[in-house]
Order: sequence, then C-alpha cells, then structure tokens
Amino acid sequence: MPARVLVVDDVPANVKLLSAKLQAEYYEVLTALDGPRALEIVRTQAPDIVLLDVMMPVMDGFEVCRRIKADPVSAHVPVVMITALSDVKDRVKGLEAGADDFLTKPPNSVSLLARIRSLVRLKRAVDEWHTREAAAQAFGAIWGNGPGVEPVGAGRVLLAEDAHRGGNKTPQLMRAAGQQVAEARNSADVRELVAANEFDLILVDHMFGGEDGLRLCSWLRSFERTRHVPILLMIEDGDYDRLAKALDLGVNDYLIKPPDRDELIARSRTQLRRKVFEDGLRANYHRNLAAAITDSLTGLYNRRYLETHFEIVDNRLRDSGKPISLLIIDIDRFKAINDEHGHPAGDRVLKSIANHICDRLRNFDTAARIGGEEFVVLMPESRPEEAKSAGVRLSRSIGAATFPIDEERDLPVTVSIGVASATAGTLSLDALLAQADAALYEAKRAGRNRVHAAGDPTDDDEADRRAAG
Repeated sequence: MPARVLVVDDVPANVKLLSAKLQAEYYEVLTALDGPRALEIVRTQAPDIVLLDVMMPVMDGFEVCRRIKADPVSAHVPVVMITALSDVKDRVKGLEAGADDFLTKPPNSVSLLARIRSLVRLKRAVDEWHTREAAAQAFGAIWGNGPGVEPVGAGRVLLAEDAHRGGNKTPQLMRAAGQQVAEARNSADVRELVAANEFDLILVDHMFGGEDGLRLCSWLRSFERTRHVPILLMIEDGDYDRLAKALDLGVNDYLIKPPDRDELIARSRTQLRRKVFEDGLRANYHRNLAAAITDSLTGLYNRRYLETHFEIVDNRLRDSGKPISLLIIDIDRFKAINDEHGHPAGDRVLKSIANHICDRLRNFDTAARIGGEEFVVLMPESRPEEAKSAGVRLSRSIGAATFPIDEERDLPVTVSIGVASATAGTLSLDALLAQADAALYEAKRAGRNRVHAAGDPTDDDEADRRAAG
C-alpha cells in the first residue's frame, strides 16, 4: 500500500535506518530532525502517517503529537511514537497526547510495517469520507463543518475473554472506567450478542474459548453490524507474527496481556473517540447527501436526482428496446389554495399529495417534485397505455380524497396529469418532459382534473374532425 511516511528523530543515524526499511517496502519517506520542522512538513506535505521520536531537544515528541492532533487539518493523521522509553506511564502519556500507538526502540519490523499498513488504511477511509463530503458540499449540501473530535462518555463494550485467563480483571477495569460491558464466553456468545446489540468497541483475547481469536476478528470484520466497530486485541508480549496478522485482518489496536489499567483505558478511549468521529462522518454524509437529492418539504427526490436516475434507467433499458414512461402531475388551482388559506395550508397539501402519490407507485417507479406544485413519476418498462391507466387511477384517487389544510379542516383537491412515453435510448429526459408538459397543458386546457397523453387527440382535433364531417 503506497503511502507517504514522515520519520522524525533528532539522531540522523536512526532516521537513515528507518528510512531504508520503509523505502525497501516502497513507501515514500519524508524526514525531519526536530519538532518544528516536522510540524512544517505535516502542514505543507500532508504525510499519511508520522513515525515520531519522543526524546528530542527544543520540542519533545509528546508536544509535537499534541500540536498535530490539535490542528483540524492534521488531526486525523496517524502518529506512532517510537522511543527508547518503555515504561507504561510513558505509553499512556503518548496515547493521551493523541498518539495512535507507542512502540519501543528498536521496533520489530514485522509489527511496525503491519501497524503502518493498518493505520494508513484507517486514514484512507477517513480521507474518503472527507472527499465525499467535499463533493456533496460542491452541490451545496453541507452545512457546518461536520463532526468534531469530542470527548466520549460511556461506551457499549463487548468483552470476548476467558474469565480464567483474564482473572476477571478486564471487565472490572472497564466498568470502573464507566464503560457498559457485555461478556461473552465463546464465539457463539459473541455472534448472538452482536446480532442483537450495537457495540462501540469489542475486546478480543487472542485465544478465546479454546479457539483462535483471530478467526473471530475476521468474522467480526465480515459481519455487517460489526464491520465498522473498533476491535482491540489482547495478545502475548513478543507475538509479533500474530500481531501483524491481526492488524492486516482489520484489528484496530492491541494490548499486551495482562493489560495495564491506565493503558487499557487510554487505548479504549482512543478507539471509542474514533468510532464516534467516523460514525459522525458517515451520518453527516448520508444526511447531507439526502438533502442534496431530495425536496426538503415533501421528502420526494428533486430534479437533480431525477436527471441522474433517468440516465441510469435509460442506459439499462436501451439495448432491450423497452419503454420508459413519465407522468407530470400538477395540482389544479394551487395558487387559490395559497391565496385563500395561506402558504402553510399549501405546504400541507403538497406534503399530503406527495404521500398519496408514493403510496400508489410500484416499488420500481420514482417520484420527484420538480416545481412548486408539479410532480413527476418516472415509470420504467411501462407502455403508453399502462402509464395513462396509472395516471387515471391516480387522478381519480386524489379527486376522491380530501387533504388537510390545518388541524381541523380538509380540502378537496384535483390534479391534471400529462403522460409521455418513449423507447429507451431515443429521447432525453428534457425531451420526454417537454412532451409530458405539452400533454399536461392540454389536460388543463380541456378543463383540468383529467389525464392527457402525448399523441392523444386534442379538443381542437375533435373540432376539426366534426367540421370536416
């Protein structure tokens, strides 16, 4: 996986050695010999990951890490601190400064490279969501700056650990830290629990219920409900091959057994915070994507979505020569509703008509609002006579109903409908809409509350025939 790695160390020999290892794996390597230069490179050259020494003059690694994570532009660049310090307190200090991992010198090559791959993969996922948000923003769909990185409270944690192996300490530590913990005794328990519950973090013992914990991790990553849930693996010290495999499977982080209380809490909080942020990104994107393609009043699709959807349908059907039909539905005398009863009453009618239309569509038809009181229904694989019949049924059902204009009063409403059809691949959406709009005009001209299809005889045609006769 190509990536740009920034190596920061005040000892040139260390920089050279680590750079050589990374370049041998085809990584692009940037280097810095002090903290200020590292921060400048992060700002100007956007590395995918930072490998950061702790003990440096002028500005130590903890401060560099804090500044990287405090800047919204670089907050989600992974930072791995690599240092001779091996005390648990130092690891916890690094994690609390925002580091994604804390490795002691010299780092094992297998686990280091696996960790880089894992963290770069996670960053790329976040980058992709940011890219999608930027694309949505270009369509005017994003309001605000998206989710921030906020402190997290209690999380729902699933613990997959043998009680006799953990001495029952892990659940006690997690509960003491304010987390809600569900315990599983074996893989079957895990499958049952995740099928019925939403979890924010899953802790897995590398040997669990007499089974290989990595097999369980692999299943969790393939199961839809847990695909994006952070996994924290508990592993024996020095088991680098298993750790590398776990990280490549998608495990987010790891703890050496038996876990230290402060490190367990720090790593858990990091993963919980990341899940809150990534869930926020996904929700923000989907919410604003919906806003970009739907009408805010009625919830129907808008003109922009209809255009894209028509192209997809047209391309899918063009080789088969199947028809595409379209209805334009216009509320009769809608201006009078607004004038006599007010715009809130008109909005109620629009929403009710939209719901009425949706309730009577086939599941593969698409309804959109394209104007003030105009709606369109796109009907793939519908022949002209079928589309007109559908329009007649819809017109009659609306005419037989009443629609609320306030909490106490309902109003009878009628619609006029224009119908147009074409063989897929022969007409653009604009051309088909123009035909349907012309048919709608004829329906209005003929007295409203009726359906007219493109190609139907008009009142003028009938008058000409009578005159000729």
